[in-house]
Amino acid sequence: MIFMELEYDDAKKAMLDHMQQIFHEMEEEVVISHQEKYTLLEDSFENASDVDELKVAFEQWYQDHADDIEFEHTMEELWEHAIMRLDEEDEDDE
Repeated sequence: MIFMELEYDDAKKAMLDHMQQIFHEMEEEVVISHQEKYTLLEDSFENASDVDELKVAFEQWYQDHADDIEFEHTMEELWEHAIMRLDEEDEDDE
């Protein structure tokens, strides 16, 4: 049997390398998925003509994708954080 012929260090390295490759592939899939969701958000904003419509579009997008993305913040928190960043940028420009 092949397992009995393996050296400890070789088996350990092979297993760690294999798991690292699996994790790398999983990370790539997450990045692609997040990029797709970001693109959907951009697309949903294209139909909005004012801030209220942007917020409605964001709320709908959030409802559609929050479970997949597993955000640590609520929709309202994300919206507020974005607006606060805008306020900070305005203050920096002064």
